[in-house]
Amino acid sequence: MKYALAKFRVYLLGSRPFVFYTDHASLGTAIKSPHISQRTARWLSFFAEYNFQVEYKPGRLNVVADALSLRPDYAVHKADANAIGIARTSTPSSSLLDDVRSAYMNDADAKQLLDYFAAPADKSRQKLAKHLRARVHRYGVHNGLLLYSAVDDNANRIVVPNDHELKLRITYEYHDAPTSGHPGREKTYLILTRDFY
Repeated sequence: MKYALAKFRVYLLGSRPFVFYTDHASLGTAIKSPHISQRTARWLSFFAEYNFQVEYKPGRLNVVADALSLRPDYAVHKADANAIGIARTSTPSSSLLDDVRSAYMNDADAKQLLDYFAAPADKSRQKLAKHLRARVHRYGVHNGLLLYSAVDDNANRIVVPNDHELKLRITYEYHDAPTSGHPGREKTYLILTRDFY
């Protein structure tokens, strides 16, 4: 409720009274309780800016909210390697991706994985280094790029070969280039780890 009020603040402040339907029954009693915590007091202070009324609506009757949260077109889909960078301010340039592809030949692990995916078989899998063999199911190849999918998500990340100059160039494109917006250290790290492994 607090998130929704903050999100639509510009539309709701100073507006005519509105009704907030929720399936959170204890919310109504928390507002009227004489003994409240400091956090609840801060929330009530925040809520006081708005002219609204809270009405309880059991979850089974709140069909509109269920329809919005369960829409099939909102389902999480597996990311396509070609879709990397769509609607983003920082995307790897094609020349950068070409440099990544060519740097794979100088990285022993990347070269082993690319050779394996060129002809995947049990025999070629046995040739992989032990640390690669254990996680080979997380790797894939698309358009000559080696991709890695982590345990906690299905997003494919481009594997960066062990090339110091290339890593500096990638960091430059995502941090210092005019199109990157010069984000801070943490945001740059998050952006880089979103696209690269």
